Amino acid sequence: DDIDRAYFAVFDGHGGVDAANYAATHLHVNVGLHEEMLKNPAEALKCSFQKTDEMFLLKAKREKLRSGTTGVSALIVGSKLHIAWLGDSQVMLVQQGKALTLMEPHKPERE
Repeated sequence: DDIDRAYFAVFDGHGGVDAANYAATHLHVNVGLHEEMLKNPAEALKCSFQKTDEMFLLKAKREKLRSGTTGVSALIVGSKLHIAWLGDSQVMLVQQGKALTLMEPHKPERE
C-alpha cells in the first residue's frame, strides 16, 4: 500500500544472547505477517511479542537454552507511533528538547 512504515527494536539479553538474537530475528517478521498489521498495528505488536516468546520457549526447551531478554520496539505507521516493550527496557521520546513520558517503567516494587 502507500503508507510509510518503519520498525525499530532493541533487545537486551539476560543470561546470554540466545533470546535477544531470537527476538531480533523473529519479532519483526511476526509483526509484518500478523493479520491485524494493516488495521490495528498496536494489536499486531502485542500479539507478536507473545508469539515470539512462545516460539522461543519451544526452542529453549528443545535446545536447553537458559536466556531471556527485555525488549522495546517502535513501529511508525504514517504519522502514528506505536511502542511496545517487555521487561525493564524503556523508551524515551524527546520532542523539541523535552522528554515525554511514554510508559510507566517496570520496577520490582510496582504491582
